[in-house]
Amino acid sequence: MTKKRPQISTPTLRMSKDRDYACTYLKGKKIQLGRWGSPEADAKFRQLQIQVCTDPTLGFLNQQGLTVDNLSLAYLDYAKEHDPSHYHGIKTAVKIFMEGFAGQAANSLDSRHFVQLQKMYVQHGHTRTYCNMLMTYIRAMLKWGALRKLVSAVVLAEAKLVTGLKKGRTKAPEKKIRKDAGLKKGRTKAPEKKIRKDVPDEVINRTLPHLLPTLRSMVQLQRNTGMRPSEVFRMKAGEIDMENVVDGVVIWLYVPGTHKNEWREDDYARVIPLAKQEQDILTPRLVGKTDNDYIFSPKDTMKERYARDAAKRKSKIQPSQVQRKECSAKKPKRKDRDCYDKNSYNRAINYAITAANKRLPDNEKIPLWTPYQLRHAAVTAITLATGSLDIARAFAGQKSLNTTVIYNHADLKIAIDQAVKRSKESE
Repeated sequence: MTKKRPQISTPTLRMSKDRDYACTYLKGKKIQLGRWGSPEADAKFRQLQIQVCTDPTLGFLNQQGLTVDNLSLAYLDYAKEHDPSHYHGIKTAVKIFMEGFAGQAANSLDSRHFVQLQKMYVQHGHTRTYCNMLMTYIRAMLKWGALRKLVSAVVLAEAKLVTGLKKGRTKAPEKKIRKDAGLKKGRTKAPEKKIRKDVPDEVINRTLPHLLPTLRSMVQLQRNTGMRPSEVFRMKAGEIDMENVVDGVVIWLYVPGTHKNEWREDDYARVIPLAKQEQDILTPRLVGKTDNDYIFSPKDTMKERYARDAAKRKSKIQPSQVQRKECSAKKPKRKDRDCYDKNSYNRAINYAITAANKRLPDNEKIPLWTPYQLRHAAVTAITLATGSLDIARAFAGQKSLNTTVIYNHADLKIAIDQAVKRSKESE
């Protein structure tokens, strides 16, 4: 005879797949408890054990409704497929949300909880504007849940009551909030986002000799065309039309497979003309590439790095080193990616600058800069050359002049030039 299972299901503390959170399962339902090893997770687990003993039918699970962590994990799965461009920010917002309210019923949240969540974002050190963006992601998640009857629309209305952080008016989180969230130290005020400026051409020219050939080509191409970093490192050979001729001049047309404004209903197409300077940069990179291959690949960069290090080597390569190299080539521990992303592209440039500064004297050190500053530099340069914001807008592939103004830093330079001109005229 088969033994009957006991009516009371004893919960077991487990580690989630991401190995960051503690969880348990009751009636096939996953209950998130909080950070693995944190006092908050242990306290919630003990409370759950008491509930199981006092309510053998586990009826409290039905009364509790959908928990914060279950709603968050379901929305993450949805956002990964339907909103990939904002997935990283959504993941950040949801992660902190679950840290503070894991295991709590989503329908029990009110405006006080969302005020607490906003202060937790501040405590984690995010900028004021990014904290407001994270709250926007949480409201979007609640709206998604309300449309599917997973959470009450009242909770969404309560979240909308919390206004965004104002400049210079962020307050320090209360001691109790920091303690409940497991945050003993951290920022008490949300810092302001640093204004991104253009990088001077003099700094770019000093950086280029220290970059590997692939990265050097990427930087030169982006500075000439003002492309977004993603449009550079996602460039494929099959996305370039090389047969376009204008007034007897061959102009290549690069049409990115995906771009920032493709969500617009007017079917906005991003087309980037490439002049002879850009064609000379790309021509050697296209050798051996198929239409679906990325033109700039980290694999090419690693080959260039190995070749550079081998050329600098002075000692003889030992047989054991050759053997280890052959074994690692057959079974590499980490495979190089086919395409850069915004973080790896930025890290590669900063790594080269940092390595170069170790060899340079203090008065010749190169300041750190990011690929996004190249776009700012290109838009500023085209504005100074043409004197037209509308031309700069078309050059950058932007729909609004208000956006172009953010990328344009030519106003001060024009004003200084005019002051210099007036000073010379008065002499």
